[in-house]
Amino acid sequence: MKNKKVIQNICIVRLSAIGDVCHVLAVVRAIQTQSPMTKITWIIGKVESTLIADIKGIEFIIFDKGAGFAAYKKIYHRLKNRSFDIALLMHASLRANIISKMIKSPKKIGYNFKRARDFQWLVSNHKIYSSDKHVLNTMFDFIKILGMQKNNLYWDIPLNKDELSFAKNSRNINKINIVISPCSSDRYRNYRNWEIQKFQKIISYLIDKYQCHIILTGGNTVNEREYGHQLSKTNKLSIVNLVGKTSLKELAAVINASDLVICPDSGPAHIATALKTPVIGLYASSNPNRTGPFESERYTVNAYPEACIKYLGKKVESLNWGQRVRNPEVMTMITLKMVKEKLDSFFITLEENR
Repeated sequence: MKNKKVIQNICIVRLSAIGDVCHVLAVVRAIQTQSPMTKITWIIGKVESTLIADIKGIEFIIFDKGAGFAAYKKIYHRLKNRSFDIALLMHASLRANIISKMIKSPKKIGYNFKRARDFQWLVSNHKIYSSDKHVLNTMFDFIKILGMQKNNLYWDIPLNKDELSFAKNSRNINKINIVISPCSSDRYRNYRNWEIQKFQKIISYLIDKYQCHIILTGGNTVNEREYGHQLSKTNKLSIVNLVGKTSLKELAAVINASDLVICPDSGPAHIATALKTPVIGLYASSNPNRTGPFESERYTVNAYPEACIKYLGKKVESLNWGQRVRNPEVMTMITLKMVKEKLDSFFITLEENR
């Protein structure tokens, strides 16, 4: 920021989801590094705040979507007598756009017309014009307008003693610890979950060939609990089932204490990236070049190109960036062989680095 006017304060709007919040945190850390005098306010969702709202040096304003109209009213009262040098409107949705409209700032940076969902382009007065790239890199385009750059990535999510102790009690210090988070969210037509039977075979492969300790994680939905129940029966002596039993912080601590995460396109992939834990991502419904675990590309199972041809009748290059394959059978494109190859590659690297 040499020879430039110091930015006094920035307001960021990014409510959800876990993965995108992790991406934005990397951008926030870059702002803190390159403009340390700038005060940062972040409007964030209630659930997502439980992962990072204890970070020092950031003012978090929490939006509870479950509170209905009262939530917007609360945000309005927090913002009505304030103004910001810059507003980074990093979330384009109806909820986020309503909140963005409440922010007073002469420079409100949002997405361009092509990418600004729910009329966000009407709320902003400066636009980012991203080419096809990973979501994390797109987030960094917001601060390029301010003369800042993507630097060495770091996240630094704080974990307290209780959370670290929880993770310690879940792992086996004498074995390689593998977190398997088998499910993505239960959103409508969100076909990202691999079959239970294939996960069972991968767990057996990890235990039989590599003597691994398996930690199952996930939320408290009926579907996730069923996955946890079925997968934990594979080998009760080598599996800890934490599905529905962790907070986001405890999940982060478990991931931080483990050697590898295996999961579909979901929040744990990006929490793992933030904690520098390698990820084997399972991708067929969505394009990992856009939403995959950043810095774990070589371990990502990518059946998306074949899925596009089979279910959409087109090659990736002819589709809109971010096009989803919304077919309930799409994850069957990922074979056991594909995952085993990535696992073997991981263990070869692990052995080489010892």
